[in-house]
Amino acid sequence: MKTKIKRIKKSIYEKELFRMQLELVKLQEWVKESGLKVVVVFEGRDAAGKGGVIKRITQHLSPRICRVVALPAPTEREKTQWYFQRYTAHLPAAGEIVLFDRSWYNRAGVERVMGFCTDGDYREFMRSCPEFERMLVRSGITLIKYWFSVSDEEQEKRFMSRLEEPHKRWKLSPMDLESRTRWVEYSRAKDRMFAHTDIKQAPWFVVNSDDKRKARLNCIRHLLEMIPYDDLTPEPIELPARIEGIGYVRPPMSDQTFVPEVYRRED
Repeated sequence: MKTKIKRIKKSIYEKELFRMQLELVKLQEWVKESGLKVVVVFEGRDAAGKGGVIKRITQHLSPRICRVVALPAPTEREKTQWYFQRYTAHLPAAGEIVLFDRSWYNRAGVERVMGFCTDGDYREFMRSCPEFERMLVRSGITLIKYWFSVSDEEQEKRFMSRLEEPHKRWKLSPMDLESRTRWVEYSRAKDRMFAHTDIKQAPWFVVNSDDKRKARLNCIRHLLEMIPYDDLTPEPIELPARIEGIGYVRPPMSDQTFVPEVYRRED
């Protein structure tokens, strides 16, 4: 008999999430002030909840400091490049955080399972990936890797939700549907990937994501614990008085093109 998941209450979840998001703002200011370079990799099965966590992390952060990288399939030109080349172009400079919504680990997952790379390409990735990541760490980048683990029952439930709700159907690609039929193959690919790339300098951290709310809180809390930071929250600011423009005459409102007010404020 399947054990029913005990969900966290929405009120508790929202309160704790907002508290952590305030801490993320503090972390952001510390990264900017200290010149840190942070890379966070989010991997896992389709519908495992990676996007939801990324959305909550970035919700109150500045896109100039914290940005998301979600690359499409490589172009014909990119296919001829060094495999890691198109990812290195998105690595952070000092004072930046980059969140990879899927990353170079595509080669160890979807490319391997779906036959989009050769056996030689795959073996070379397994050899070079740990060295590539060690090089990133030696260069001063803080590299954190998360794997979102979801059960087949919960993934099936989320797939069905996407089929039934029109605003979610874009989340289901033909590749997602194909992955559903290859659950065991993806499991084997993930196990081999961990065996080669779960290194001391950049270990994998597994997030149990059957409960989305708990997964979000657990992941964000762990991220905050991975990077020591001080509170650099600015002191309260007083707005200066606005100086009236002497001699300024506003152009007639009729000279401007307004968006039609279909929805008007109720007075």
